[in-house]
Amino acid sequence: MAAPAIELIDIDKSFGAVRANRNINLTVEQGTIHGIVGENGAGKSTLMSIIYGFYQADSGEIRVGGKPVDITDSNAAIAAGIGMVHQHFMLVHNFTVVENVMLGAEGSPLLARSIARVRAELKRLERDHALDVDPDAIIEDLPVGAQQRVEILKALYRGADILILDEPTGVLTPAEADHLFAVLRQLRDEGKTIILITHKLREIMAITDRVSVMRQGEMVATRKTAETSVGELAELMVGRRVLLTVDKGDAAPADVRLRVEGLTVKDGRGVTMVDDVSFQVKAGEIVGIAGVAGNGQTELLEALSGIRRAERGRVTLLGREIDPASEADPAEIRRIGCAHVPEDRHHMGLVLPFEENENAILGYQDDPRFRKGLLLDRNAMRRDAKEKIAAYDIRPSDCRLKTANFSGGNQQKIVLAREMERDPDVLLIGQPTRGVDVGAIEFIHRRIIEMRDAGKAILLVSVELDEIRALSDRILVMFAGRIVGERGPEASEGELGLLMAGVEEREAAE
Repeated sequence: MAAPAIELIDIDKSFGAVRANRNINLTVEQGTIHGIVGENGAGKSTLMSIIYGFYQADSGEIRVGGKPVDITDSNAAIAAGIGMVHQHFMLVHNFTVVENVMLGAEGSPLLARSIARVRAELKRLERDHALDVDPDAIIEDLPVGAQQRVEILKALYRGADILILDEPTGVLTPAEADHLFAVLRQLRDEGKTIILITHKLREIMAITDRVSVMRQGEMVATRKTAETSVGELAELMVGRRVLLTVDKGDAAPADVRLRVEGLTVKDGRGVTMVDDVSFQVKAGEIVGIAGVAGNGQTELLEALSGIRRAERGRVTLLGREIDPASEADPAEIRRIGCAHVPEDRHHMGLVLPFEENENAILGYQDDPRFRKGLLLDRNAMRRDAKEKIAAYDIRPSDCRLKTANFSGGNQQKIVLAREMERDPDVLLIGQPTRGVDVGAIEFIHRRIIEMRDAGKAILLVSVELDEIRALSDRILVMFAGRIVGERGPEASEGELGLLMAGVEEREAAE
């Protein structure tokens, strides 16, 4: 029998008082897709960072192909045949595809010669692995799915036989995710070994051969995927039975809290992203916006929250008329009673070098509760942060920890706690469970329903159709910046998918 692709033996890693990995033992067979699942903060990313050389284990051994290896940094990992595609891509946005693939592996002081070699190798890799990308395209001009293919090409160019992917579908459309899975299956069939970290258990069931479960830093189980279920994996992850469906009663809509009329918004390039959009959201209802990413949902939320000025249109928020073309002011929008959970927590929701307690009041720092004269009341901030940490089960429970040191899902909880605990009358929420584990998804969904039942008006944007259908009382579908249809939550995924692709709109135009 062939030696395992990777073996981890008694791996242990601590950060101060936090023990991130506890005596981890894991075997990944060659030529398989092996899933790693666990709650946010379970230690998955730490473990993968040890394999890739970002961290060094405090104790334990790593074997690749049956032989012990000393992975002191990412160069040592690459030399051992290990590549990694991170959740947040490691690409230089104003470089071309060729330049990004070559970066750090030039191989010659004569760049022209290196570029020619890389270009030839890219053509072979693209052809062999169905990873079609324009080698001369600028990264920032590529869609997210193509950027991810560039990351995979980088790893393959460096000779990776073992490929680690961290939350690879978190920013992909369903079609892009399907293409990625086809690529991964082909790589596996060619003898490559894939380690897949994801919170999406249905993806684990669809793509992996085996799956290992981590909980609180320990490896608690490994299963053949064909011999387990979503329910068993969820219970192993959380340590209790998890409700996998959203339990909610009928909505009781009341007065209109948010009215949008003829809203038109352009992006930084001058391209119209929201095109003459009108709708309303009532107290006591959740209105979901479904659509493939890039069809104007992001710009819509930014205009309604005051972050981005609109070209024209009118917004009525809690009875107050706002001209979004001239009165865009996030602080004023918050004062009126509207909270906003942005889609991109890293760039718009958090300041990662800040402590958790500082991010817990970000945007609300002028609240008298957090002031002591001209200065911030640090003790009040920390008391408030500790309450939110307990209420939202944020891990680690250290309000003095830098926010960058929390897992992605716990960073999301910090943003959600900050905005939801203000008890807003209107909540704008984008991608509420992106990068969040199954137990936290259950909690977040329950909290959103509780806010609806308390009479709040909620506008929800999500690329997860299951989430939109489960939470929404009405579903609006956006395509090319316009609202192209309204459906109830009983609408099928296929029906919504056709609207999201603009099929009905095109047929009507013919």
